[in-house]
Amino acid sequence: MFFVKEGWPFIFIPLVLGILILSVFRGSTPYALGVLLIVFGSFSAFFFRDPVRSIRDDAGLILSPADGTVMEISEEDGAKCVKIFLSVFNVHLQRSPVEGVVKSVEYRPGKFLPAMRQEAHILNEQNIITIETKDGEYKVKQIAGILARRVVSWVRRGDKVSKGQKIGLIKFGSQVDVYFPKGSPAEIVVAKGDKVVSGITVLARSGK
Repeated sequence: MFFVKEGWPFIFIPLVLGILILSVFRGSTPYALGVLLIVFGSFSAFFFRDPVRSIRDDAGLILSPADGTVMEISEEDGAKCVKIFLSVFNVHLQRSPVEGVVKSVEYRPGKFLPAMRQEAHILNEQNIITIETKDGEYKVKQIAGILARRVVSWVRRGDKVSKGQKIGLIKFGSQVDVYFPKGSPAEIVVAKGDKVVSGITVLARSGK
């Protein structure tokens, strides 16, 4: 098991401080603080985990960019969209659903509404990664939530990405949306309520 580098301060600083406090104090208020620090550091290690994945690279498959639960499948402005909810128990790094070239990375500041709010995908802080492929443009939208307070992108404009490559992280939660090219004939094979795993679960088949 590995951990994303953005999680190191949340893991190692609380653990080291907690161990130091426990080694000095016994049965006092600082001792309780030490226990809390170790609990927080341990939870952070779980939250920022980066498990090894065997990526599915079959032609014509569009993979899930995130671990979580499908909360909605819709169509917006002629583009199919799959919205995925990430709980605090899910792996929180994101992967590219397709192979292509990053056309743009657009950060939008905003609010921190709960992911279940209908307007959250519009008003919340978010990062939109557009990936150009031979079939058109795919967009991966990372959306912050009530607990998530920072969206991180690991790719830049012009970067080539492979299917399943790590492209970003949402710290402490929330939502990832995948937009298909407008008019895409891809057949979505997941349904609302399905559990998905980044780089492994097939969201759709292009038919090619």
